[in-house]
Amino acid sequence: MSEPLHFVLLGHPVGHSVSPAIHAAAYRALGAPHRYEVRDCPTPDDVRAQVGRLRAGEIAGANVTVPYKRLALELADRCDESARATGVANVLSRAPDGQIVASNTDAGALADEIASLHATPRQAAVIGAGGAAQAAVVACRQLGIWRIGVSSRGWLLGTPRERWKHASVFESLGAEAWAWPELGQDSHPEVFRAFSGASDVIVQATSAGMRGAGPGEAVSDWVPWRELRSGTVAIDVVYNPSVTPFLRAAEAAGVACRGGLGMLVRQAALALRIWLGQSPGWVEPDLAELSAAAEAALAQQWRS
Repeated sequence: MSEPLHFVLLGHPVGHSVSPAIHAAAYRALGAPHRYEVRDCPTPDDVRAQVGRLRAGEIAGANVTVPYKRLALELADRCDESARATGVANVLSRAPDGQIVASNTDAGALADEIASLHATPRQAAVIGAGGAAQAAVVACRQLGIWRIGVSSRGWLLGTPRERWKHASVFESLGAEAWAWPELGQDSHPEVFRAFSGASDVIVQATSAGMRGAGPGEAVSDWVPWRELRSGTVAIDVVYNPSVTPFLRAAEAAGVACRGGLGMLVRQAALALRIWLGQSPGWVEPDLAELSAAAEAALAQQWRS
């Protein structure tokens, strides 16, 4: 039997996470005695303390979620291409020389999710300004999507572009920055609503609608669901609850859609490959098995 290893999830809040159930299922399948725990980190200093434990070898690896994905990249000694491309990290590992390596599994997981819904997307609309939105842009570029637009509620029409601090970040990733729509402004060609209506993929990459976060209608109500082109697909990175206002609106309009649970499972599988891929007896985890564990844990939360 392999030596027991300890992995953690860092973020705030993290009490709702089903990642421990996903990883426990993977460790059972591998016959490994490893454990995975959540570590709520209310402050950046809490994250730094946990990274110090990783550097000391007390833990073997860490997942990082909101709001610390940019901080995770800053705390690492080096980053792989996945983190370099996105500018944020959600996986930290410890190299044999003791250095901390930052990686990003968000983009690869989301690219696989999009590809499973749409075979030939050419234009994508991304809602958000954080690490998940940056990963979404990179995922779209990996799929060869030639035009990507990004907007968030932080930049309203009429506000100078330079006031939106994220515009240059997304443009450096190959996306266009668009003003956020407001009621009564649909006719303005520069409004993001018009761009989304012509897109093949719409990605909701904020925490809106997440259990314990803001209402999902804040981002779902502006989407012109009934006017979307035939074949458009929608993905919400939120997985708890399994049906968000964004997904409910998409379903009502007959738009093919998917929540964030599949992406979360794919992220976990990629993180496991980073942490354990060189271990004796390593085999790729069964995504269906991991998904079943995640769904069961999510259902248990809602029964509690």
